[in-house]
Amino acid sequence: MKDLNKYKGMLLEERAKLEKELSDLGIMDPETGDWGAYQSEAGEANVSDKNDAADFDEDFLTRANTLGEIEKRYIDVKNALAKIERADGSFGKCEVSGKDIEEDRLDANPAARACKEHMNN
Repeated sequence: MKDLNKYKGMLLEERAKLEKELSDLGIMDPETGDWGAYQSEAGEANVSDKNDAADFDEDFLTRANTLGEIEKRYIDVKNALAKIERADGSFGKCEVSGKDIEEDRLDANPAARACKEHMNN
């Protein structure tokens, strides 16, 4: 039997860390809840040096890519927490087969959406 309180605690802790990382990298749109990378103050300035402008663009793109990866994980964590709160037994079920996700997989990744057999699908 899955210890929902244990997994909920793990997910809440991870959600807090992800929210901190997201806020360090970008700004959340309050209307959509989506995160967007912000341009540094220097990048917003009118930059005449092409090398400086390229550096600012590269920094922005790097931040945007990192932000996207963290946001994907954040969404998985939020979805797992919602499944726990629904208390309908959907937490820890493979989204592909409907079977229980192995406990050792949940221990390693409580936001897992699939069992080991389907984790790469």
